[in-house]
Amino acid sequence: MTIEEIPVSGPEAGPYAVTVGPDGMLWFTLVHQGAVARFDPATREVVTHPVGAGSGPTVITSGPDGALWFTRYKDHRIGRVTTGGQVTSYALPTPGAGPFGIVAGPDGALWFTESPVDRIGRVTVAGTVTEFPLPVPAAFPSAIAAGGDGGLWFTMNGADAIGRIGTGGQVTVHPLPFPGSAPVGMAAAPDGALWFTEIGAGRIGRIRPDGAIEEFTLPDPASRPHAVTVDAHGDCWFTEWAANRVGRLTPAGDYRGYDLPTPACEPHGITVGPDGALWVALEIGALARLEVGRGG
Repeated sequence: MTIEEIPVSGPEAGPYAVTVGPDGMLWFTLVHQGAVARFDPATREVVTHPVGAGSGPTVITSGPDGALWFTRYKDHRIGRVTTGGQVTSYALPTPGAGPFGIVAGPDGALWFTESPVDRIGRVTVAGTVTEFPLPVPAAFPSAIAAGGDGGLWFTMNGADAIGRIGTGGQVTVHPLPFPGSAPVGMAAAPDGALWFTEIGAGRIGRIRPDGAIEEFTLPDPASRPHAVTVDAHGDCWFTEWAANRVGRLTPAGDYRGYDLPTPACEPHGITVGPDGALWVALEIGALARLEVGRGG
């Protein structure tokens, strides 16, 4: 197992989320700088595209139109950047919407969470926005993922619950067994389940399309697991933000932790890269690359 940290910005820029773009490159948000950036894993070249001061670009994902789409938490817009660097954005109708998570849906649109106003949003590639209020007050929806069942699944950080919304807008709520779980990250697995982090309880959870929930307590309950991704083998990888660590859980619940080299590097977003390695956005101004064998 090897871990490498690659500087990609100044420490004030704040790399936050990272994903693989349709061009096979890594794209990440710079939440404090107000920019998104493209990283070539082969050449280590970084190209930064300004979005706007005070925009707060947060989560980023590949869209169905060959561009990258991202949430702008601070100025309440949805952003779009082409692989050539052309940036556009779309305003949201609800004041203070605070979009956070975003994912491409099965219907050819982008779906996103509006955390402070308890809504799920949908934007077409043409920029038409629709919003769906949640039936739970103070839900604070956070991450969102496309499930294999055709629905969109999301964490409800303020309500200790997992939600599902169909493409027609019907919402189902699945409460978690314990109060204070505060789920954040979410990712779909090849077997149809969805993994999520419980930042408030130091647990990782898994929910199946029928609503059955399984939870795994981490060895360090104060690690504050944040973002999550799933590899091709079905293993769940997640950042342990408060512990300076990346964790891995197998579907059977076997845990392994990997300490990052730089103290207090603030690991946030995580994704499986085009090279098969794990890539992590470190808010101190770097991307971490973890190359881990199946036995390591």
